[in-house]
Amino acid sequence: MAAASGVARSRFVVVAGSRFVVVGGGIAGVTCAEKLAMDFPSEDIFLVTASPVIKAVTNFKQVSKTLEEFDVEEQPSSLLEQRYPNIKVIHSAVKQLKSDEHKIFTEDGREYTYEKLCLCAGAKPKLIFEGNPYVLGIRDTDSAQAFQKNLARAERIVVVGNGGIALELVYEIEGCEVIWAIKDKAIGNTFFDAGAAEFLIPKLTAEKQETPIECKRTKYTMEGSEKKERAAAASDKLGSALGPDWHEGLQLRGTKEFSHKIHIEILCEVKKIHSQQEFIQLQQTSLAFPKKGKNVEPEEVLWPVYVELTNGKIYGCNFIVSATGVVPNVKPFLDSNNFAIGEDGGLKVDKHMHTSLPDIYAAGDICTAAWEPSPVWHQMRLWTQARQMGWYAAKCMAADASGESIDQDFCFELFAHVTKFFNYKVVVLGKFNAQGLGLDHELMLRCTKGQEYVKVVMQNGRMMGAVLIGETDLEETFENLILNQMDLSAYGEDLLNPDIDIEDYFD
Repeated sequence: MAAASGVARSRFVVVAGSRFVVVGGGIAGVTCAEKLAMDFPSEDIFLVTASPVIKAVTNFKQVSKTLEEFDVEEQPSSLLEQRYPNIKVIHSAVKQLKSDEHKIFTEDGREYTYEKLCLCAGAKPKLIFEGNPYVLGIRDTDSAQAFQKNLARAERIVVVGNGGIALELVYEIEGCEVIWAIKDKAIGNTFFDAGAAEFLIPKLTAEKQETPIECKRTKYTMEGSEKKERAAAASDKLGSALGPDWHEGLQLRGTKEFSHKIHIEILCEVKKIHSQQEFIQLQQTSLAFPKKGKNVEPEEVLWPVYVELTNGKIYGCNFIVSATGVVPNVKPFLDSNNFAIGEDGGLKVDKHMHTSLPDIYAAGDICTAAWEPSPVWHQMRLWTQARQMGWYAAKCMAADASGESIDQDFCFELFAHVTKFFNYKVVVLGKFNAQGLGLDHELMLRCTKGQEYVKVVMQNGRMMGAVLIGETDLEETFENLILNQMDLSAYGEDLLNPDIDIEDYFD
């Protein structure tokens, strides 16, 4: 029996053990590994990733107490190992985790032991009609490049979803008709209210500026052997998530000569996708691209695929982009491991990024923050939070390994995110959409068409959140007002009076 058992186990080769093992080559995983490498220079840190390239945070800048800006650079993992000689990158996906034995098993047949493990395996796209060849998800650089290739031959596409990627996508696409199907009343529901959406919509039809405003850039650098590795990588392997401004450097252009041509279908979802043959058999009518101020007309042209919406309309197109959010990538780790799972499918973590299993931490998109949050913080699966969580998880692992206690990081005091949509700088702070505040709140607005949109969320005279679109220079002042929870009742409408220098008020 013993011999038979030995043969059965020989499929996996024990390669090595490490005090610290991190799984995932995205922003959270790389940041976690870097911090551990700095804190424990004499220890080998294992970083296990299915992708031949990793995401590195560069040009990090702390804009204010909680707002931060950085570039995301996709690099060969060898550069990370050069910067941190004690980081050992293992190029393989995780096949199984045996938490009771403190071991992970990789797809290439190896096993690694750990003392402390941090899972940063990110999330995967929540694809509509998974497996349909005409449905594309955009999550990592590979899928973004596949999209660019398909778009170059397209005359019309249907975009489904209303989050950050959908927003950036419809703005960047030129020379291709876009039918944008959203389940909400207004665009960008994840970040904006209907007022902000109205402010942004004129930008969708306007000719794009030649020179975009200066705001974070994503750089993708590939070198010889890495290109070959990427080409050979299996298409179903998850790359690390796209960072900010993922579309930079990609030419998102269809076959037509015009700039923007976008039609938005609100309050609807995709009911069914029909192949060309199925559509002909249906003997239904598809619609031409709607023209402003004219009745929608039936269309005679045949398309490769047809999208039937829940509002009864059918549109033909070259392909469909599914940008309907992500689901935490927990599957490889669940077998025989009794993790506590959040309602959104993530691994529940406490205020020290610890999962429900001993010595296992999680950070970034894979985890669900299960602690009692600050009244003005909430989790959103964004690159800024991935970086913060990865950094903080490493601090918690280090403290635990050294038997020290640690206070929760200040970044979890206030939700703060800076990005760019439709070439506008966008800052969102605190409960910017009055999340969880019920009806007991009021909004104050200031809007200058084409220049800026300012919204603050007030409750009992205190600022709880804000949306700032454009160059408002109000982010630091509003950040302080939200953190301090100062009673602002006496200031009333003057808070947003453009003739008053609000910064001087609260110096």
